[in-house]
Amino acid sequence: MFRVSLEGRGDFTEWRDAARNFLSANIAPHEIEWRFQGEEAGLFGFEEGDRVPQIDGASSVNVPAAFMPLAQTIICHSDPTRFALLYRLLWRLCQDRALLEFKSDPDVVEARKMEKSVRRDSHKMTAFVRFKEVPLSPGVVGRRRFMAWFEPDHFIVERKASFFQRRFTDMDWMILTPKGSARWDGETLETSRFAAQQPDLSDETDELWRTYYANIFNPARLKIKAMTAEMPKKYWKNLPEAELIPDLILNAERRVLEMGAKAATVPQLFHHRLQAAADSKPAPVLPDAETLEGLKHEAQGCTLCSLHCKATQTVFGEGPGDAEVMIVGEQPGDFEDLAGRPFVGPAGKVFDQVLEETGIDRQSLYVTNAVKHFKYEARGKKRIHQRPDAGEVQRCRWWLTREIDLVQPKLIVAMGATAVFALTELREKLSDLRGRPMPMEGGRTLFVTVHPSYLLRIPDEQKKAQEFQRYREDMQSIRRLMDVVRNRGTTMSSVG
Repeated sequence: MFRVSLEGRGDFTEWRDAARNFLSANIAPHEIEWRFQGEEAGLFGFEEGDRVPQIDGASSVNVPAAFMPLAQTIICHSDPTRFALLYRLLWRLCQDRALLEFKSDPDVVEARKMEKSVRRDSHKMTAFVRFKEVPLSPGVVGRRRFMAWFEPDHFIVERKASFFQRRFTDMDWMILTPKGSARWDGETLETSRFAAQQPDLSDETDELWRTYYANIFNPARLKIKAMTAEMPKKYWKNLPEAELIPDLILNAERRVLEMGAKAATVPQLFHHRLQAAADSKPAPVLPDAETLEGLKHEAQGCTLCSLHCKATQTVFGEGPGDAEVMIVGEQPGDFEDLAGRPFVGPAGKVFDQVLEETGIDRQSLYVTNAVKHFKYEARGKKRIHQRPDAGEVQRCRWWLTREIDLVQPKLIVAMGATAVFALTELREKLSDLRGRPMPMEGGRTLFVTVHPSYLLRIPDEQKKAQEFQRYREDMQSIRRLMDVVRNRGTTMSSVG
């Protein structure tokens, strides 16, 4: 059994160096006992020679990119089992690099739980640190000085010190906690891992906090469970405004009744003038609903499915109103949702690149999507694309059908299975339909190819090159079909 003792106060480097040594020596997780320095080591304690084994030949370890930020966060946790958990994950990642993707794995579950706890503690620190001004000594001239006391659950002071340095760079301050301290003097940010003693702090801003909180408290919207979840009771003792909370809760019902009994106030005279000015303005002239511009305006208020609830905006099609060729994709992505235009993100850049290579002018195409709102799953600050389901595609088909009726394209290019389903309701394999023109109602022709986002997701470089070439060949076929449309006006059903 190898035993290693670490300081264990949020320093990732000490654990990383020890773990690298053990992994280089091929020492399994169950052969290591991880301890805090100063922690009781059992009935008889550690023997001096066993405390920190010397293992030579350590080398760097190649791990998935997601492991490093996860480990750096978990190291700040106060649970002493975190060292063993991280080494177990590291050991297993060397055998299965996809381990962190298995959300039901017990080690991954525990790691994510610790990560969430540290991140929540960090957020609470930024929300509930209260600085109190410390008077300068008589005759001393300098910047104002402030001090704060906070009681975190984990070793997060070093992790969050730079946040406070950026936020309060124009003043000297010190944050003291039982798990370390941080200090900024206008030039140097210093941190300590030693526990600090709680100082006796108070200043005139305490009364300002109480006044502010009493005035923003709305008894009609009181939800005690939600309030204590956002401001846990363990932080109350260091927040001056928290002294008011019990009384505000106790009298909430009475205050609501008093508010209801009061008569409505009469607005000031200038409110009437503003309303009169607004009423005198002529109503805006809306575009004709039987035009693309009118249809686009109408689509901005689309609520046919629930996707509009989370999306930034409706992303409508764009291009000439008499375009001979219509391109239909799946749905807007993250970039398109923010910009309000189709095919402007990474997939759009691939699309533009291949158009240029094959001599097709994008300005001559009408480009749209089967679904007009971005469907995604939020993961932290990222929005991860999700494929729209059949019900969402069917509801959005109403807009796509009206676009086709107004543009009257002779050739429609469906990029991806979702576009094919929206246009034909066919659920056949894309590979069975790809690359061959098919007749549609109204004398139109349908051509099926892959969505350019598919090319970006291919991990194997050789296969990616092959698929890029196939996509270029599809676009060359579309170019030839466009020439037929322009020169002969045929239905193109016989053109390959």
